[in-house]
Amino acid sequence: MTPSIGSAATRPSKAAPAIVLGAIGVVFGDIGTSPLYTLRECLKAAGDLSQTNVFGIVSLILWSILIVVTLKYVCFVMRADNHGEGGILALTALASGVAPAKMRTVLLTLGVLGAAMFYGDSMITPAISVISAVEGVTLVDAHLTVWIVPIALVILTGLFAIQKRGTTVVGKLFGPVMVVWFVTLASLGVFHIAQHATILLAASPIWAVRFVAHSPGTAFIVLGSVFLALTGGEALYADMGHFGKKPIRLAWLGLVLPSLVLNYFGQAAMVLARPAAVQQPFFQLVPSWALVPLVVLATAATIIASQAVISGAFSMTKQAVQLGFLPRVKIIHTSTHEIGQVYVPFINAALFVAIVFLVIFFKSSDNLAAAYGIAVASTMLLTTLLMSFIARCLWRWKLSTTAAVIGPLVLVDLAFVSSNASKVLDGGWFPLLAGVVLFTVMTTWHKGRELLRARVSAENLPLRDAIAVLCNETPPPSRVRGTAVFPGGVEDRTPTAFVHNLKHNHVLHARNIFIAGSTANVPYVSQKTTVTDLGEGCYALTLHYGFMELPDIPAILKSVEGQIPSWRYDPEATSFFIGSRFILATGETRSMPIWRDKLFAFLSRNAAHVGDYYHLPPKRVIEMGGQINL
Repeated sequence: MTPSIGSAATRPSKAAPAIVLGAIGVVFGDIGTSPLYTLRECLKAAGDLSQTNVFGIVSLILWSILIVVTLKYVCFVMRADNHGEGGILALTALASGVAPAKMRTVLLTLGVLGAAMFYGDSMITPAISVISAVEGVTLVDAHLTVWIVPIALVILTGLFAIQKRGTTVVGKLFGPVMVVWFVTLASLGVFHIAQHATILLAASPIWAVRFVAHSPGTAFIVLGSVFLALTGGEALYADMGHFGKKPIRLAWLGLVLPSLVLNYFGQAAMVLARPAAVQQPFFQLVPSWALVPLVVLATAATIIASQAVISGAFSMTKQAVQLGFLPRVKIIHTSTHEIGQVYVPFINAALFVAIVFLVIFFKSSDNLAAAYGIAVASTMLLTTLLMSFIARCLWRWKLSTTAAVIGPLVLVDLAFVSSNASKVLDGGWFPLLAGVVLFTVMTTWHKGRELLRARVSAENLPLRDAIAVLCNETPPPSRVRGTAVFPGGVEDRTPTAFVHNLKHNHVLHARNIFIAGSTANVPYVSQKTTVTDLGEGCYALTLHYGFMELPDIPAILKSVEGQIPSWRYDPEATSFFIGSRFILATGETRSMPIWRDKLFAFLSRNAAHVGDYYHLPPKRVIEMGGQINL
């Protein structure tokens, strides 16, 4: 869910070179910068640099990448596209749409938990990536160690400062820079493999099995570091909607996978020849004269990796708001022709604060590596569990076939989750804490909205009945020129703002348009509006949109002009009446604990203004409030 090059409806169906290049630049930034620290952390966790250990570790890295990234994501999970879109929330929407009704709550819980953990990943990836690249300067001059944190903070501050400008211009450089990066990874790997070709024997899974069998306790701990080679694997699926399956698969199999494997094997070969290089095996791949250019290139690659994850958080937030899991937040489109590019100021600020804390608190990539992995591993496990419902309910696989495919993948994911669980006290608590907080917020908001809609449906009259009653009063309400629009209502229920307008102003506009909407479990819908004539100059406008779309009420009104007789949308003759609800947590409904009622009330009070969310002209908005007890 990173910067897109087009919507699911408009992206090219073929793997054009430009699309493949874009995928290389955006999709693979996170996993592509893992060689900076993965093997180093694995070897430190193992302790002993014997040939058995080094061969076993690099074999584990290879087969973990092949099983989890290539087999699971590229070959299996990417088949489960939600009308072209991917990602944990898109998968949740797809699974909940085909699974039995009694299982939908479970599926939504799994999906929301995975999304919450994704935000934890969004916090750690920029911090560890940028710090690990900057740490290369210590090989130039050891005295520069004290400058690692300040330099990293300057880079990250600049990165977050430019988010509001969008990534269109910078994005054009992503592909070429990452191609240079991956070619460099492969070249350095080949150079050292050629000098110690015996390392190629580690391609056999026998070495991984031998390592695990010989030192199971050590292997279990090392597995948590091996997982660092897989972080970013979820992005292959999440970015499917922006680039399509074929370009991502071609980029992975044709360039990214070979480059990563060659570099890991090259680092392992060098460490066997020069054990002292274990402190910084990646940067030791080059001679001293090439160190500064490599640090610069690595920094550029990590900035790209960070940008991809940050943009992914923006896109995830848009989906979560549309699906009703997060309150309205201000969402700004940063491109007029690329629908997927959005900027969310609140998320940008929150991520920046969290990342600055991580950099200052953990100080080094070694310490951050201890916090990394648990959130991503959990998301990967949840993705596998959701895929079991897709296989059974959508693809109609037999139970035996589903178990044969899903079972081993679940075991692999559980192995990585349990291994990373050992890092909790060393820093893994941070993404878990962030995930739990966000999960609580998302589920509370979703439940609170359901309760609120149920209350409105129960207490407000059916819209057609209310119009008939109000318009046939004696004397009837005075009619005034212009159009009154009532957005954000519950379908077939009378908006409170409409009743209050008649009660306090005693007037009825010549045209009254009642707007209610629903978000489908698909990313985009073709039929956006349905207009129903309610009589007395009143019309019900039902909106239909996907979870990748944001409603623009003025644009929608313009599009339905022909469906309302003798009416044209005139911004200067249209008033928008918003029912602003003040939520008071009283515990009256007893459907949630009182603390969750208070949390929902707090979130409601601090949600973005409905006028901004619907793109309403500020000078034409009239708010009419009321109190609702929950």
